[in-house]
Amino acid sequence: MAGHFHSPDGSRREIGPGTGLPGQRVVYIEPSHAPAGAEAHSNGLIEYLQLLRSSKLLSAMCIAAGLLIAAAVTYLQTPVYEAKSYLEFQSIKTSDEALGIKDSGLDLSPESYLQTQIKVLQSRSLAKRVHDRLMKDHPNVRYIPRNRLAQLARPLGLFAGSRAKAATPPVEAHAKVVDGSRVIEIVCDSPDPQFAMLFANTMANEYIDYNIEALWDSAKRTETWLTKQLSQIKEDLERSEAELQAYSQQFGLYYSGAQTVDDEKLKQVQTELSGAQADRIAKQAAFEMSTSTSADAIPQVLDNGRLSEQQRKIADLRLELADLSSIYTPQYSKVVRIQAQLTELEATYRREKQNILSRIDSEYQGAVRRERLLTTVYADQLAKLSQTNRTEIYYGILKREVDSESRLYDQLLQKTKAIGVSSASQTNNLRVLDPAEAPTKPTKPDPVHNILIGAICGLAMAVGLVIGREFIDRSLRAPGESEFHLRVPELGVIPEYQGVSHLKEINAAPSTTPEATGSPSLELMTWQDRPSAVAESYRSALASIMASGNGSAQGRVLMVTSGSRREGKSSSVSNLGLALAEINQRVLLIDADMRKPHLHEIFDVPNSWGLSDLLRERSPLETCPLAALARKTEIADLYILPSGPGTLSISNLLYSNRMSSLIQRLRKEFDVVIIDTPPMLHISDARILGRLADGAILILRASRTTREAARTVKQRLVDDGIPVIGTILNGWDLKAKTRYGPTGYY
Repeated sequence: MAGHFHSPDGSRREIGPGTGLPGQRVVYIEPSHAPAGAEAHSNGLIEYLQLLRSSKLLSAMCIAAGLLIAAAVTYLQTPVYEAKSYLEFQSIKTSDEALGIKDSGLDLSPESYLQTQIKVLQSRSLAKRVHDRLMKDHPNVRYIPRNRLAQLARPLGLFAGSRAKAATPPVEAHAKVVDGSRVIEIVCDSPDPQFAMLFANTMANEYIDYNIEALWDSAKRTETWLTKQLSQIKEDLERSEAELQAYSQQFGLYYSGAQTVDDEKLKQVQTELSGAQADRIAKQAAFEMSTSTSADAIPQVLDNGRLSEQQRKIADLRLELADLSSIYTPQYSKVVRIQAQLTELEATYRREKQNILSRIDSEYQGAVRRERLLTTVYADQLAKLSQTNRTEIYYGILKREVDSESRLYDQLLQKTKAIGVSSASQTNNLRVLDPAEAPTKPTKPDPVHNILIGAICGLAMAVGLVIGREFIDRSLRAPGESEFHLRVPELGVIPEYQGVSHLKEINAAPSTTPEATGSPSLELMTWQDRPSAVAESYRSALASIMASGNGSAQGRVLMVTSGSRREGKSSSVSNLGLALAEINQRVLLIDADMRKPHLHEIFDVPNSWGLSDLLRERSPLETCPLAALARKTEIADLYILPSGPGTLSISNLLYSNRMSSLIQRLRKEFDVVIIDTPPMLHISDARILGRLADGAILILRASRTTREAARTVKQRLVDDGIPVIGTILNGWDLKAKTRYGPTGYY
């Protein structure tokens, strides 16, 4: 038979004839050992689901307990009835706006306003008002608490003397805004449905009254404050008016809206002063000219007609006198008369000219004196006007203060009257949209909700118990667990057997017929009790091993190992050998456990010579006869190589080249060679021999081998490059339930 297999590194290895069942072509694919990170989450979830599935009874009991507890709690709880009333806000306005104050300075959104009203509804003061109103309007409302526990215990005589007293029904009230509206829902919970309805309706009505009273109180407080302020402002106004009146009388200030007398007088004096200054300048110019030039050259003289006439006459007389003087003597009468006229006329001319000069000087001095007088008057009038202006400024201050206080007084007086009218005719922005009605069935407890929670809690308790038990007991207990945790094929599951443990306890030697051995032993079950479940399980495991196709062209060498002692390794080796012999395979069983050999006891052969002797000798193994390499048993085609006498240098013997040569020779002589090795967790012999074998089979013991130990053994084999064909689970209880699949067939 020819074939191939995939090694752990992904390569394909050819296998030859004799490596499988007759006529079968086998390809062995090594299971992948991918990191568990990608599958850890899903595998863990699957494992927990399988755990719950395998613990159906425990899960059902936990869920039933949760349901019973939920039912008991539901029964013992006092029924609570829920009544609802609804309030509608027809408008949203602050207290200031309600009083007619337009600019209140508050910017409340509808959401914040409604949330504020929710807080008011849930306040202690409103709750006290509601309670007092109920006690006043319904003084006979009483409630006798129902004690379900006392009702259950009363037939037993317990709580016989205890009787619940009537009291005011307890109530819990809360409010909330109905989404997207201006409607507030008031919810009241009480064990008395009638009281719940009364409380909800009373709370709604009391809240409306409370709101109106709050507006009224706010209006009255505002009116009181305004009245007090109005009185104070009135006093200030009267005082300011009196002060203004006194000041006006003190300074003689009377205003009619026109200019004052002082202003007009100052303007007149200023005009006169300007004219006087101009006149003085003109006359000063004439005066300075009269003093600096000849009198005949000044304009007043030149422009005087009388002086001009006199000057002409004087010129005529002088001319006539000159004519006469040329003819007559000075004593001539006519000369004397003309001389006298000339003298008199010249004297008159000089007097007239002197008078003009004197008048110019007098006019100048008069203009100077007038200017000085007007300047003095102007300064006095200006000082007086300045004083008047200062008094006017203070007067204006007093007048403005009086006007301001007068306006404030008028406004406050008007606002006080408006608030009085508004508070007297105040309207409410609330109305009861839907009053509460007495509920007909309780809202608490909710049986469906409680039962659902009880079932969930029971399931959670079941999960906790199952997972807790799983963490406490870490052993592999059922089929499928080893494949799930180790990621290698599970070759077979061997049921638990209660018979003898090995052949020496039967008090009979092996024979060719199973019946001659008496009660069958576990190690020889495949030969002594062929129809048994144990024998069929080993044959099924052998079929899985042969289907793996792991071997070479010369013969298959399989190593069987375990993590610890007493896990059924030797019994598995013997039964697999017997099953191979049944299908006409030449089989050699090697007992490589030189410390505690066991195969020679199972098949009742002497252990005086064996594997240790072959490894210590120096004779060539190629020339050794078959009888020197193996002992034939009573079963056809089944041979055994005992361990031989013990030695202290077992590792040295296994590491020697002679061991490799021995395996090569045995491949040629036998179809299948099975090596029984010591446990791997404590002894390294199996790791040495595994490198010479085609694959390793890991033996596990149900409820004994832990997952950690199995993982450690498997990982050591993988690290050493030894292909792991699969696992065989020993000692499984047929009656036990597995979480990895049905077991009804067994």
